[in-house]
Amino acid sequence: MEPVPGCIVDFVDQVKIYVKAGDGGNGVRSFRREKHVPRGGPDGGDGGNGGDIVLEATERLSTLLDLQYQQHHIAKDGGHGEGSNRHGRSAPPLIIRVPVGTIAKDVETDEILADLTEDGQQAIVAQGGCGGRGNARFATPTDRVPTRCDPGTAGEEHWLQLELKLLADVGLVGYPNAGKSTLIAAISHARPKIADYPFTTLVPNLGVVSVDDDLSFVVADIPGLIEGAHEGKGLGFQFLRHIERTTYLMFLVDVSDGVTVDPSECLQTLRTELKLYNPELAKKPYAVAATKLDIAGEGKNLKKLQTYCQKRGWRFFPISAVSGVGLKPLMRHLGSQVAKLRQPLKASV
Repeated sequence: MEPVPGCIVDFVDQVKIYVKAGDGGNGVRSFRREKHVPRGGPDGGDGGNGGDIVLEATERLSTLLDLQYQQHHIAKDGGHGEGSNRHGRSAPPLIIRVPVGTIAKDVETDEILADLTEDGQQAIVAQGGCGGRGNARFATPTDRVPTRCDPGTAGEEHWLQLELKLLADVGLVGYPNAGKSTLIAAISHARPKIADYPFTTLVPNLGVVSVDDDLSFVVADIPGLIEGAHEGKGLGFQFLRHIERTTYLMFLVDVSDGVTVDPSECLQTLRTELKLYNPELAKKPYAVAATKLDIAGEGKNLKKLQTYCQKRGWRFFPISAVSGVGLKPLMRHLGSQVAKLRQPLKASV
């Protein structure tokens, strides 16, 4: 969603809403009564079906902000049947539009009712009630004057927990001020806020990186993690869920001359936090980038981190997003990895 100039668009990635599908209309008990038509028989019509509640994913939205202010969604009921075999009108579905990447869970059972990963994808999260049958449905050779008719059934209702998990090919993971925002601004058209204080990035940023005419991929700048992020410290716990959707991880570690903490310890802390939050994150393919090469001084921190990664066989890229040093090899590597990871998905389609 393109923000209106001069306006601030809040990023909301969790919201709870109440949905109530429409009830089915009642069937009716009626008998045909016309002059010169003796024993006209039953002519009660059926009730119409209640409206469904449908979630629809759209790329035009990037936040669940609208649903934070409108939490109750109730579909229309089906119309009741009438005499002369007139059926009640079925109610239309109530469509709730959400960003691509939204998951809907039943609050009480924690059951996933929808996982919308494509533009235009729809899912029914509350089924409308069925219309009742009119007495014309029950006429038989042995019961020509049935008096039975059915009421409509109630539509489903839930409290839903909606969670937005951004869809990206590459996730940039690092401490606050590790250079994630500067990197995504240097390799894409994204323009995140960049400043010299911690937690500059308060919301995830997405950028599209073009490697060549045939290949582009989406990079997500995840707000900075700190030690204890999986327990809710800092901003990490709030945005760790967005890393679950990425297919490749890029760890960014600051090796500038002013950093006093061992960069290898920073890297290990980042990997540990991801593993403690979700063990599956530790299984994702990844590489390491040493950032702020332009102010690395004598390069002591760079050498420490490079030696640490080389001993473990990890792909390592020294870069400077400001001067552009090392960005082309990094982009080629990310592009090749994304293309390789997409192959199994194409084969399964």
